[in-house]
Amino acid sequence: MNEEVFNLEVRKFLKKFGVTAQREVEKAVDGALKAGKLKGNEKLKAEARLKIEPLGAEIVVGGEIALA
Repeated sequence: MNEEVFNLEVRKFLKKFGVTAQREVEKAVDGALKAGKLKGNEKLKAEARLKIEPLGAEIVVGGEIALA
């Protein structure tokens, strides 16, 4: 295994995941605000899961997203 290539590939994947996830969260929050489901001052509980099938690995990261 080439450690440098592997490191770059992992970083590339995580960047793609992060950018995509942020875009989807922003769209969902915007839609909920427009629909009146959110007031805009909430803290949203969030959980992200990353699953790597061949390894049987699942990484879960939890936290909160404050809207104000």
